[in-house]
Amino acid sequence: MTIREYMTTDVRTVDSQTTLAEAARVMRDTDTGVVPVVSGAVLEGVITDRDIVIRAIADGADPSRALVQDYLTRNPTYAEPETTIQEATQMMQRDQIRRLPVVEGTELIGIISIGDLAVDTGRDRLMGDTLQDISQPTDTTL
Repeated sequence: MTIREYMTTDVRTVDSQTTLAEAARVMRDTDTGVVPVVSGAVLEGVITDRDIVIRAIADGADPSRALVQDYLTRNPTYAEPETTIQEATQMMQRDQIRRLPVVEGTELIGIISIGDLAVDTGRDRLMGDTLQDISQPTDTTL
């Protein structure tokens, strides 16, 4: 089974000139913590709620003036539509992420989350193991 069957195709995006406040409103309105950043349909990166809070606001940036381009995560991990569910979960585990943009060629065509995979595939154990791996701290000295 490939992720094409389970990905969300109606993805809200922002461009790099969007303010952090507007990106945060998109997150609120779509009930997600990540928004793909595109130029046209080409994926440039992602902006996450953590990018906004930890990298921008914590350093004193004004979210109504600061732009996504200065805080986005460039070159994010992404999948192709024919990526298998197993491969996608391995990517999520490896990079400790809960959502993967789906790119065909250079264009964003969807996004898949661990929730999409768990609900649609009924693979509770695999998703539980994946979520556990994603949630492990990367720095054990904390």
